[in-house]
Amino acid sequence: MSAVPTLPPLTLPQMLRENATRMPERIALRQKDFGIWQPMTWAAYYTRAAHFGLGLHALGLSQGGHVGILSENRAEWVIAQFGAGLVGAVTIGVYSTSPANEVAYVLGHAEVEIVICEDQEQTDKVLERLHELPRLRRIVVIDPKGLRHYASDRIIVFADVERMGAERERTEPGFIDACLARQRMSDIGLIVYTSGSTGKPKGAMLSYRNMRAQAEATIERLGIDETTTNLSYLPLCHVAEQMLSTMAPIYAGSCVSFGESIRTVQEDLREVAPSLFLGVPRIWEKLHSSIHIKLTEAGGWRRRLFEAGMRACEPFADKPQAARSWRERVIFAVYYVLMFRALLNFIGLREARLALTGAAPIPQRIVRFFRTLGVPLAEVYGLTETSGMATGQRLDSFVPAAVGRPVLGAEIRLGDGGELLVRGDIVFEGYYHNEEATRAVLRDGWLHTGDVAVMAGDEVKIVDRLKDIMITAGGKNLSPSEIENTVKTSAYIKECIVVADGRRYVTALVQIDGDSVAQWAENNRIAFSNFRSLAENPRVRALIAAEIERANAELAPVAQIKRFHLLTKELDHDDDEVTATMKVRRANIARKYAAEIEGLYAPASSAA
Repeated sequence: MSAVPTLPPLTLPQMLRENATRMPERIALRQKDFGIWQPMTWAAYYTRAAHFGLGLHALGLSQGGHVGILSENRAEWVIAQFGAGLVGAVTIGVYSTSPANEVAYVLGHAEVEIVICEDQEQTDKVLERLHELPRLRRIVVIDPKGLRHYASDRIIVFADVERMGAERERTEPGFIDACLARQRMSDIGLIVYTSGSTGKPKGAMLSYRNMRAQAEATIERLGIDETTTNLSYLPLCHVAEQMLSTMAPIYAGSCVSFGESIRTVQEDLREVAPSLFLGVPRIWEKLHSSIHIKLTEAGGWRRRLFEAGMRACEPFADKPQAARSWRERVIFAVYYVLMFRALLNFIGLREARLALTGAAPIPQRIVRFFRTLGVPLAEVYGLTETSGMATGQRLDSFVPAAVGRPVLGAEIRLGDGGELLVRGDIVFEGYYHNEEATRAVLRDGWLHTGDVAVMAGDEVKIVDRLKDIMITAGGKNLSPSEIENTVKTSAYIKECIVVADGRRYVTALVQIDGDSVAQWAENNRIAFSNFRSLAENPRVRALIAAEIERANAELAPVAQIKRFHLLTKELDHDDDEVTATMKVRRANIARKYAAEIEGLYAPASSAA
């Protein structure tokens, strides 16, 4: 891909105003309401954001004040974010799946003055912990259904705030322009809270310089331009979605679509047919599982045709299109017409020019599966602290299991213990109200990522988190992620948590994939009533044992799983077992399942 032209020296809010002036009638956003896709132009985007920002000002938001957003992805999310930015405020996103105590922690720690809630459910979380939020002045609700009889005088409707802003514009017509004139690249525009897998979430402060640098890097590495289309569905309080829904699109002038709900993603994907798609590993595993189920249901000649196509096309799956021989192109074209095209339509990725996986390690079999189908899947790596992507693969250079080269403007090197270090304008400004944590990761201009990496030529391969490397009783160093990802290539296994630190051998806690195993059980006439009865069925255990043996064949003897325990419930955010981004809280799991783990090391354990 050719180098991107230098972006204008404008902050994100300044760039929104520029787009509204330069291309007012082009479509910036689309939102699906009641089954209909509603477009929004750049002019309307800017106007609504300006009115909302002026409305926040009218509500008493202080200069540089903090605005929280507690909602699923929707147009109002980014309108609120840019509204806050246009009047010099800072936005803090909160996961809509978070329980009330986590919501209160983030809003309280970030000193939020005004919070935007999507609906009654999210509003109730804030009201439940209102006594813990002395700085909170008002609650703005996007969808007020069910709130008519709420007595709180703190609640105001989103549309009313926009109307207040429109009125304020008439009385203070130059307020937004004055705010933007004062805005500098060094200003903080966004605080993104980390997932908190090993403790309380930390608020990473991103400046407009960070976000512009990330936009430039993303546009260059992914080839984003004004024709690019993207479906926004991963939480906007996560930096990866901010990268693809606000940072890059604002500078590139591309269109972002918001579906009806996180529950309608599959349908929305089919309708939008985006040219760019980002999925975390769990999304790719879920898509893989859905294809597996569909083919199981189809059976017969369709399944045999698919398997033949996979065998024929997998040997050249990692080759860029331009590097394939004429014979390989013909083979792929035949199976694409006969089978692969229908499957890509089924998952909504037929038009994808580039698909990404990031935010966590992904099993290589899953990557190869989608590349074989014709999905141009590239691995990227980044952190909240790098404002998004720090390294990324190119379509013309696939190195298996690598996460690519440094993005434009970023430098990398390996530190002590192979820790990956990053330097450049993408590196964040520090943690909000946590100087000790900031000093621990920002040293001599380098961000210490906490990830162990090795170099494959000029490409980076991530080994594991430095803190997660396990040492067995025999002194062998193991990467739990490598073992877990090998096991999770099975369509029947959703989660695998390896135990090995200080132990004689490797064991694991395993969670089945409820949908895939249920389909398998039905096909094999196995009766079950719920997740627990499914997991406790001896034939299901035998199925999982066979899958683990298959995975063990790909692992070194010291890394092979000797015993495992099947979890009888799904890991749950509300039970503090996983984070809002579904990262496993290893310490919590170890405490909660201590008896089961010890049973795996008992001499006569029935778990063997």
